[in-house]
Amino acid sequence: MTEDEDNALTRPQRRLLRRLYNGRTEPIVADGKPFLTYKEASRYLLSLDAEAREAAYLEMKRQAG
Repeated sequence: MTEDEDNALTRPQRRLLRRLYNGRTEPIVADGKPFLTYKEASRYLLSLDAEAREAAYLEMKRQAG
């Protein structure tokens, strides 16, 4: 596995994020930052290390559900 693949979001993560942010009018807040679009959320998640990324992803998932 290359470093890029290791830092990428998994396919299920990308799919869920796209569903969560599709047509969203109210932002989801993770780590005190509001995210309204898939691109904002994925860009933020990719800037984090693996452990922090998973925690932020789960927080986004929890808030949307």
